[in-house]
Amino acid sequence: MFAYVNGFLEDATVDNAVIDVNGFGINVRISADTASRLPGIGEEVRLYTYTYVKEDAFLLYGFLSRSDLEMFKLCITVSGIGPKGALAILSVMDADALRFAIMSGDAKAISRAPGVGARTAQRLILELKDKISIDDTLISREIAAGGAQGILTAGSLHIDSEKKKEAVEALVALGYGQAESLKAVNALEDVETMDSGAILKAALKKLF
Repeated sequence: MFAYVNGFLEDATVDNAVIDVNGFGINVRISADTASRLPGIGEEVRLYTYTYVKEDAFLLYGFLSRSDLEMFKLCITVSGIGPKGALAILSVMDADALRFAIMSGDAKAISRAPGVGARTAQRLILELKDKISIDDTLISREIAAGGAQGILTAGSLHIDSEKKKEAVEALVALGYGQAESLKAVNALEDVETMDSGAILKAALKKLF
């Protein structure tokens, strides 16, 4: 129903933001990750929203980027995961980290979310792994747009292929250091026959 809410941040907690829109205070449910990236009270903010309607509730779920919103909407298509569960997952990891966890089959990382068990995490991976790719990530979008400060480059890390570079960037986004990520990727054999997703999975096994 609402594509986004744009106004001034009136109040914020770890799971809710109040946005003043022309004198009306609108409650928007948010993730802990979104809460940590909100501007200060009184500053302007735009949250991209998903409207959830049921018999006894009318709720808005909001995110600072369309990418985060799209990941939320994918999560709630998974059997057993509703808006509350999807928000819990996106509270312990941002959208890109979740994409990488799905691509690498890292159910353990996903199940760190409150109320999300190992079976639910595995189901999410199974149902979404074919619906996302590394091209959906913020890192890949920034590279495609010409790069950004702090994004790894093949030249600076001496990586000899684009798919290796993508795997290293994915590992860094998951929280691993640049040096250990590069070492794990370069230690792999027969990478010429692997795509970036397979390289990522193999490198994660070496890092565990």
